[in-house]
Amino acid sequence: MLKSINQKISIVLIVVAVGYLLLAFQLPSFPYSPVDADVLPKGLGVLLILLAIGLYFSKDTETEAEKEQRRIPKKDIAALLVVFVFVFLYIFCLEWLGFVLSTAIFIFFCSLYLGYKKHMTNALVAILFPLFMYVTFTELLKISLPQGILPF
Repeated sequence: MLKSINQKISIVLIVVAVGYLLLAFQLPSFPYSPVDADVLPKGLGVLLILLAIGLYFSKDTETEAEKEQRRIPKKDIAALLVVFVFVFLYIFCLEWLGFVLSTAIFIFFCSLYLGYKKHMTNALVAILFPLFMYVTFTELLKISLPQGILPF
């Protein structure tokens, strides 16, 4: 049944999309909005299922060279795991530290770990980007973000 890598990946994507859609259908609806907040998540879930079905039936055969090219070196796997830990810590600290502080720390240390050598530029981007995003969301879009321990 599952002969190619595309078929295996498509099954995994369909399972993820079904789980995603189950969660998307639990989003609350609001009575006075013409387009509800659940439209985009539901649409993305259905689109993922349709694309995964298309991937399942694609007639792509994989050569030995392509299989070898798909292998990930152990060094890169370790780097991916460390970045995953950074993302997990970012999510864990987001509510407690706030959006600006946790995002600045995440950007700085993740860039530092991935080998970016210009520390002043890294620090400047790590501070200015979350501040810009915070002001954009809170003032222009009127969407609240976690403020955490900062007074604004």
